[in-house]
Amino acid sequence: MGSLSPTHLLIVLAIALVIFGTKRLRTLGSDLGSAVRGFKKAMSDGEEVQRDQLSAPAEKDADFESTPAAKSKTPNA
Repeated sequence: MGSLSPTHLLIVLAIALVIFGTKRLRTLGSDLGSAVRGFKKAMSDGEEVQRDQLSAPAEKDADFESTPAAKSKTPNA
């Protein structure tokens, strides 16, 4: 019992047709296909964003004042 032969696959397909019906299997197949396409698109978009981030120069996270605390205009009470 090594791998599935074409006969085994036909038996599994026949059982699936009996259980689910042709219409339900068709919608299940199209839903699965659209999910795979969406996953592939998301993966390629993520790679594109990552490639853009690696090629773009690094930006500062925050802009802090460069004025030292000793020269601050707030009075020390």
